[in-house]
Amino acid sequence: MSDTAVPAGEQAKGFLGFVERTGNKLPDPVFIFFYLIIALMVISVIASAMGASAVLNEQVMSGMPDSQKARFGIGPDGVIPAFSLLSPDNIQRLWVDMPKTFTHFHPLGYVLVVMLGAGVAERSGLFGSAMRAAVRNAPKSLLTPVVALVAMVGNHAADAAYVVLIPLAAVLFASAGRHPLAGIAAAFAGVSGGFSANLFPGQLDALLYGITEQAGEILVADYDANIAGNTYFIQAMTLIFLPVIWYVTDKIIEPRLGKYVPEGDAANSIADEDAPLTPEQQKGLRWAGLACLAVIGAWLFMAFGPGTPLVDDGPDMADAEWYIQFRPFFNSLVGAFLILFLAAGWAYGAAANTINNHKDLVAMMADAMKDMGYYLVLAFAAAHFVAMFNWSNLGLISAVHGASAIESSGLPLPILLGLIVLFSATINLFVGSASAKWALLAPVMVPMLMLLGVSPDGATAVYRVGDSATNIITPLMVYFPLILVFAQRWQKDFGIGSLTAMMIPYSIWIMICGLTLTVGWVYLDLPLGPGAPISFTLPGAGG
Repeated sequence: MSDTAVPAGEQAKGFLGFVERTGNKLPDPVFIFFYLIIALMVISVIASAMGASAVLNEQVMSGMPDSQKARFGIGPDGVIPAFSLLSPDNIQRLWVDMPKTFTHFHPLGYVLVVMLGAGVAERSGLFGSAMRAAVRNAPKSLLTPVVALVAMVGNHAADAAYVVLIPLAAVLFASAGRHPLAGIAAAFAGVSGGFSANLFPGQLDALLYGITEQAGEILVADYDANIAGNTYFIQAMTLIFLPVIWYVTDKIIEPRLGKYVPEGDAANSIADEDAPLTPEQQKGLRWAGLACLAVIGAWLFMAFGPGTPLVDDGPDMADAEWYIQFRPFFNSLVGAFLILFLAAGWAYGAAANTINNHKDLVAMMADAMKDMGYYLVLAFAAAHFVAMFNWSNLGLISAVHGASAIESSGLPLPILLGLIVLFSATINLFVGSASAKWALLAPVMVPMLMLLGVSPDGATAVYRVGDSATNIITPLMVYFPLILVFAQRWQKDFGIGSLTAMMIPYSIWIMICGLTLTVGWVYLDLPLGPGAPISFTLPGAGG
């Protein structure tokens, strides 16, 4: 690691410079999908002309419904043919089904529903005040772990975690006589390096599991994603990443930064931004807490109270596993997050005077949808890429051949999944969007791992470990320039190379610990969440 800061505007040299220059030349993810669609069309024509195919084994065939076989054109012999996307049927399907292809893209509904509530919680000031309250009074000896933990949990607040917590962490560290850049590093590592780590599922799970569900349906027509399917795993990530960030910050990063001496505007800003919460904000947090308890109580009542509308406990479910009976409860969590964020945000806003009437509430929900404009454009492109990939059968053919090649290689499953973690981390250096990468990888990775006995929940967990580790060292991460601006407020000559070099130790240790966690989890065959084992058996494939 270099001790010399790279001035803002200069490009880093070596590997990091290569990543920055190469990534900056990549087109917007929306156009990446459109270019991939064009390439997919060409490949599908060639594959169809050459008679490319794969063969499903008898066990998979016996468990696949006839409707699913007809959907992929699979004959009685189990042969999966490659179809040209320029065939008359597929051209007709492209234009006639375009609205359906877009609106039936699973992540779209998941994300929009959650963001209706989260937008109110953010715009009312709830997220910002909650994070400030959580870290302001932390003891100096525990300042680093408190900041890191709030940062990881703060991922539920999306943009607010970056915009509010990271500059606040710098102020808190400076107020405690510590280097403010160490505060930025700890918060950035928690928010972005611990991107998938959390104590409970939220917006990211809704986003990823929408894509996972669509990929799982390639082999199992009625596959139903469980948004809580990675809960235990992300909680374990939090418990492991927290001491890692604490150690790296206090023992590696801060000693290298040396003692900080505040100057000029930076010195004056400490007193300005470290102000306590106002009485209205404190009252808002209390009201928001009561609203959260009310929503949680309502959902528990619907799961365990009379009638249990969120549990299938009828006579036909008497012998079913508990997690199958609770499937409606898990599927309701997307709606639960909408009500939770909406109720808490409204309660906070009413007490803190940031929401004065129902019109303010509706305006905040509308603004949240405005902010989703880019995501809608990206989702349109991703939806058609995923759909056309399925129409061509190239995804399923690749999955079958990939599974066969892996079986022939003799690689132990834990090692294989570790390699997938590394692959996801490498892709993340060049394509920052978590949803864009998963939309690209899931149509092949999910069915391939299902054929190898790994559940879609397992595939999702493996992907998110790799996706987190390199977020903090690529200049292509959307918030990387913003973090650089925050850092330059305290050290004027702090450049891209300086920020990347400061975050490399976090990335390395998060990667090592994430890999170890993944390999160990698979080896012990632990459940990833409630009703979400890592092992998987295709219907009809036996026990």
